[in-house]
Amino acid sequence: MMTKKITKIGMQKRPGRYNIFLDEKYAFSVSESVLINFRLAKDMEIDGQLEKLILADDDVAKAYSKALNYLAHQLRAESEVITKLKELELDDNVIDEVMQKLREQNLIDDQNYADSYVRTIMLTSDKGPSVIRQNLRQKKIGENLIDQALQQYPEDALLENGTKLAEKQLKHYHHFPVKVRLQKVRQSMMIKGFKGDLITQILNNITIKEDPDEEWENMKAQAQKLWQRNRKYAFRERILRTKRSLFGKGYSTEFINRWIEEQKI
Repeated sequence: MMTKKITKIGMQKRPGRYNIFLDEKYAFSVSESVLINFRLAKDMEIDGQLEKLILADDDVAKAYSKALNYLAHQLRAESEVITKLKELELDDNVIDEVMQKLREQNLIDDQNYADSYVRTIMLTSDKGPSVIRQNLRQKKIGENLIDQALQQYPEDALLENGTKLAEKQLKHYHHFPVKVRLQKVRQSMMIKGFKGDLITQILNNITIKEDPDEEWENMKAQAQKLWQRNRKYAFRERILRTKRSLFGKGYSTEFINRWIEEQKI
């Protein structure tokens, strides 16, 4: 098998990269780790098979370097790193070697990622366990790892964050009748990932301020819009349609009948 001799090894301007010259001609470049692994030195003879091994190892080294750059900014799930490497159109065997290397050096760890994610969400957002689980599933984190990570979100913190969310939503829906307000708050909390039994516990412990005067004014505004919308109907039908809509919005029978009586005057 034909061999060539390394006649020169030159350092590139890029740190950690070296140009290899065979028989006085530039042949390829390698990373410092490959240079060391294969003990490349001047006057070393290289055949075609050895050159393929060197270049294959350098492909892994370059991919590994890019993976490190990607991981330098924040914690990543394994699936995110794999996706990033696939975007570089690397061979699957190269990606497998890089991922194994990252695991061995504890640079990627889905349990660590999930634990950190849960702690961050607990401290910085109003999302509950169901949404957290869904988001981690999208990162292809295993169910057992998610279960373990969710233990980072203790019941007292869950209750505290859920209460803050409920109070915020109650203020947001303050112009609705109490019954409707509670329905909307419950729906919002379920969308955020809180479970029904916890929502019930939280809402039962919150004192909801009722302001009959405010509710009456809000209902009058709604009733007036409905009354105007139903103006094309005969008076009796107009009343029935308006009452039905107000009932559907959660207003009390007392207020509705009071307003309707005022229209008859």
